[in-house]
Amino acid sequence: MVDGKSGPTLGLEAIERLRLVVGGSTLGREQEVAAEEDALRVYDRAVAMLAARGRAARDLERQLVRKGEPPELARKAVERLTAQAFLDDAAYARSIELSKSSGAGLAKRRLEQELGRKGVDRAVVADAIDEVFEEEEVDEAAAAEALARKRNQSLGTADAPARRRRLYAFLARRGYSPDVIATAVSKVIKGDPADFERDDAAVD
Repeated sequence: MVDGKSGPTLGLEAIERLRLVVGGSTLGREQEVAAEEDALRVYDRAVAMLAARGRAARDLERQLVRKGEPPELARKAVERLTAQAFLDDAAYARSIELSKSSGAGLAKRRLEQELGRKGVDRAVVADAIDEVFEEEEVDEAAAAEALARKRNQSLGTADAPARRRRLYAFLARRGYSPDVIATAVSKVIKGDPADFERDDAAVD
């Protein structure tokens, strides 16, 4: 209660910052109170978005602005969440890499691209990728071969050249290097890796 009636909703930090007391007056401080109320609203929205799914700090800030929140308040909300350890780009990057490398079979290059688009710092991405790949003992060559074998089973009666092209395109979209792809495809469809050429126009 402020001024004898229901007042704005403010967080404890804001109340302490403004030195408000229950039942006290906010006369002459309406703008300060309104600003704190807006900041809390944006913060609460950021918390709700973060609770729905993990996000990188920069990605969360962009999403808040996209939903119509003031850029400055979005930035402050993200800074507050980061200071409270609710937002951690390094932990987020590790969780994405663990999921994508083991589940979707994405290569390091593709993971770097995806996290880069979400605004995660390159150095953070590189460290997280190295950590996950080392801990999980991820072997890109073996992963590419396993993906190629699984995919090959769904290509039906397509002839060998067509299957090679489709497997190449399939692995390329997941970020594997030409050398890794050529070796994997050669093991699935017997042949010399040097004979395989990229066909970026191949239809998956």
